[in-house]
Amino acid sequence: RNEKQNKSYICRPGSARKDAKLAKLNYKQIGKTDRYWLVEVELLTGRLHQIRCQLSNLGCPIKGDLKYGAPRSNPDGSISLHSRHVRFTHPVRKEEMEVIAPPFCPVMKSCL
Repeated sequence: RNEKQNKSYICRPGSARKDAKLAKLNYKQIGKTDRYWLVEVELLTGRLHQIRCQLSNLGCPIKGDLKYGAPRSNPDGSISLHSRHVRFTHPVRKEEMEVIAPPFCPVMKSCL
C-alpha cells in the first residue's frame, strides 16, 4: 500500500516485503460483450482497492479506472464497480444487515 499515491500493489508470495498482507478473492465471468467482461467478485479478505488492484494485475482493469490501468475514463469520471451484496453488523442496533441488488452492467445497459 502506497499512502502517498492512495494505491495498492500486488506482492508475490515469498517477497521480501514484511508489511505485505494477504488479499484473496474469487471471481467468475457472468457476461461479456465484444470489448468487456462482466465479472462477479467474492471478497475473501478486505484490503484497500483489492478488487481494482487484483483485476488490473490479471490484465483486466475495471472500466474507467485510470488509477489501475483502464485506457480511458467513464464520461462521468466513475469506475464500473458495483457492490450488489453487502452484509455487515449495524453499528448501533448490533443486528446483522444484508443488502442485495441485482447485478447491473452499464455497458450492457441492463440488469442480468
